[in-house]
Order: sequence, then structure tokens, then C-alpha cells
Amino acid sequence: MASVTLGPWRPAAVVGALGGGVSLVLHLVGGHFGLGILSSALSVAALLFFCVGGAGSVLGYSSRGAGRDHRIRRWARSHPWQVAAVPAGMMFLTDVVVRQVLTSQGLFGSVWTGLWHGAVVAAVVGVAGTFSRSRA
Repeated sequence: MASVTLGPWRPAAVVGALGGGVSLVLHLVGGHFGLGILSSALSVAALLFFCVGGAGSVLGYSSRGAGRDHRIRRWARSHPWQVAAVPAGMMFLTDVVVRQVLTSQGLFGSVWTGLWHGAVVAAVVGVAGTFSRSRA
């Protein structure tokens, strides 16, 4: 958990907000209105946020700069899939809550969508960490 806190979460929030905003605008331009497009845009924003923040934490990037956390960074680089579990779990929870609050989608559908969105985040973060470790 500590290794994930070292990620570039401020830049990840910017990327997530931009991605969610673009998704919302594209839905509105397409003529779709309602809470479904808002939940979709929030889901895209969360997906980008957790992918960028999680991948940055596994790659050793931080918005706070280098500090006394070299051991945590070294552990994160050598265990990318354990680090990936945290943002993936957070993506799952965020997606289920957003879909349950903003849409009429059933619980099973929300859980299923949240699971595969969490799997995407886990794959992006884990693969980024694995390839960076093999390159170093």
C-alpha cells in the first residue's frame, strides 16, 4: 500500500479529468443525454487516473520528487503485480459505486463491469512494472 502512495497522483488526476471530460463531450456531441453518460465519463476518468498513478508508482515516478523512500520504490519495482492490486481494487470499488448510484444497472452488471475495469488497471500497471524491471 505504501508503494502506491508514491505514485504521480496529481498528474494522474489531471489525465483522468481530461479523459473524463473528453468522454463526456463526445457523448454530448453524439446526442446522448442522461446519467448514463455521466457514469461512463466518470468511469473513464477513474480508469485513466488509476492507470497513470499506479503505473507511475511502479515505475518510480512521483509528483513529490525523490525522498527517503528508496526501499519502498525498490520493493515496488520488484513486485509490480502486488502494487497493481491496490489501484485495481480501488478501480473496482469506484466503478461499482458510480454505476450503482448513477445508473439503473443491476448489481451483477455493475460488479462485472467493475471487475473487468479493475483487470484492465491491473494489467496496465503490472505489465508496465514487469517490462521496466526487465529493462533495468
